[in-house]
Amino acid sequence: MADGDVWREKAETINFQYREVPATRGNIYAADGSLLATSLPFYRVALDPTIAKSDRYKAGIDSLARKLSGYYKDKSADSYKRMINDARLDNKRYLVLNRKQIGYQGMQEMSNWPIFREGRLGGGVIFEKVEKRYRPFNSLASRTVGFLNEDQYGAGIEYSFNNYLQGQDGKALFQRLAGGSWKPVFDAEDVKPENGYDVTTTLDVNIQDVAETALRRQLTDRDAEFGSVIVMEVKTGQIKAITNLQRNTSGNGYGENYNFAIGDQGNTEPGSTFKLLSMLALLEENKITLDETVETGNGAHKFYNQTMRDAKNGGYGTLTIREAFEKSSNVGISKLVDEHFGSSPSKFMAYIDKVGLREPFGFQLIGEGKPFFKKPGEKDWYGTSLPWISIGYEVKLNPLHTLALYNAVANGGKMMKPYIVKSISKGNRIEQQYEPEVVRKQIASEKNIKLLQELLEGVVVRGTAKNIANTDYRIAGKTGTAQKLVNGQYTRVYYTSFAGYFPADNPKYSMVVVIDSPKGFAAYGGDVSAPVFKEIADKIYALDIELNPENQQEIFRAEAQGTQLPYVQAGKAEELQEIFQELGLKASAANPEEWVKTVSREASVEMNVNDTDKSLVPDVSGLPLRDALFILENKGMKVNYTGKGRVKGQSISPGSALTPNATINLVLG
Repeated sequence: MADGDVWREKAETINFQYREVPATRGNIYAADGSLLATSLPFYRVALDPTIAKSDRYKAGIDSLARKLSGYYKDKSADSYKRMINDARLDNKRYLVLNRKQIGYQGMQEMSNWPIFREGRLGGGVIFEKVEKRYRPFNSLASRTVGFLNEDQYGAGIEYSFNNYLQGQDGKALFQRLAGGSWKPVFDAEDVKPENGYDVTTTLDVNIQDVAETALRRQLTDRDAEFGSVIVMEVKTGQIKAITNLQRNTSGNGYGENYNFAIGDQGNTEPGSTFKLLSMLALLEENKITLDETVETGNGAHKFYNQTMRDAKNGGYGTLTIREAFEKSSNVGISKLVDEHFGSSPSKFMAYIDKVGLREPFGFQLIGEGKPFFKKPGEKDWYGTSLPWISIGYEVKLNPLHTLALYNAVANGGKMMKPYIVKSISKGNRIEQQYEPEVVRKQIASEKNIKLLQELLEGVVVRGTAKNIANTDYRIAGKTGTAQKLVNGQYTRVYYTSFAGYFPADNPKYSMVVVIDSPKGFAAYGGDVSAPVFKEIADKIYALDIELNPENQQEIFRAEAQGTQLPYVQAGKAEELQEIFQELGLKASAANPEEWVKTVSREASVEMNVNDTDKSLVPDVSGLPLRDALFILENKGMKVNYTGKGRVKGQSISPGSALTPNATINLVLG
């Protein structure tokens, strides 16, 4: 008898088991609250056909089979009926009705079907929740948002912040069935999963979209290998956009396969953008004035057994130091550094430490590469090392470090730590807040920072990037063109770049653009990377009201103060009410939970309820995509969309009769 109890207990242990129930993964947001990644619930539909009582089973099986056949459209109603009947006769406790997963609306619809409407305990229906990651902006910032695979390995924010996003899995009792499958059963000891935290980034979806579009176009036009763009806010170090595009293995198009902007593979010889550091060191040591001259001769100068050359055939002759920087003379800059630091190269290299470029920043995304710099006195240091380092060779930096240096010059000498996540939260509770962090309070004297700013503006006004000068706002920056090292030999294949900031007189954004191995005529930084910088900067300038001319700001203020009411289309009443209050406008009251359209009435705005009758197709014109998705998908509609912005057209007219599982196409603009 005792042995029987042992075996019964053992059988229970084998057949029943507490298993993990995955928590709902947290959302990832852009800075303005736009949803970059979320988890949508899907369901696998199974049935315990032995549960339903005989009379209810007989009354409902024919209708249930017809509904399953009509919904899945993969087999006849007779086939479904036969499959369920056979499982009931065999006393099978767990039957997967279809491997295709259904959405939340489908689950709600099925819950009202015969037999299913009796629930799990009365009808035996089992809706097994399976969550899938969904990105409303599709591939936008895909490498930055990242991924996490089944082995818990991944990239980007999904991987780097997984401890917050994943939440705490729960536990529930499952019963082992014939064939090795497991069926969940109710138990008082079940532990509910604790959902993950939400991550809010510093990214601006509009700037991200502009950066990706401009970079992709240039990579395609130049048949390049890969490219990266980072846009950063000068005062804070917040990353507003980061994109990495690499030629697909098929050779067709470009995808985000690796984060060259921060990773080890992005660590490469930066070329002439590093000349900014050389000028900083020369100025800080009081070795030069910008109006002194340097002889560059015919564009070739020998250091020991190696010859330094300028890009211009025949050289530049005698230049002022200012001109040597603006024209990016390799000979001029390397001669100056060798002359003033050749006997004490450690003093020059110390400025790399002073500005904070030698070590990783501890960036929030896993995988940041470590810069590489030689040290005087070590076995790989040669007499030629200092001249070549001074123009960005024999060192390795990723674009993030280069940008941080230029951002510091734009910021009056204060170097900010770049960051891309600003908060971790759950509901209204902030778990972790990330604030701007100063890496170096002052990388150079105020006087010398102003001289460096003059030099960078001069590059765009008179130098290698004068092709991107414009009359609307001023750009400051430096071109870079580094020959690529292949099998120990420098080649005629280039790594091109442009790093800078704008507007130059009151910097708000800094940016770095790198493009690897561009093909075609004039494959230099000024011809390849600088135009991408300008295209992105132009569009940011147009989007940012703070950067527009004063008269445009006055128009905006006048609109906000009521001389001309701002144009508001549609949205959630509660959200619009907050905006109107902030602008000091009168707005008619509405139920906070209602969706509304607005009408301007003299000095006030009237909010009219946007009818969302459950039996009719709603009017989503004027709504942002996320609001339109929420309304339409909660009505069981499948949504496709093209374009960016708010909804300006829908394929099914508002007020039409609602057809279950109908597909509606939205046009955004």
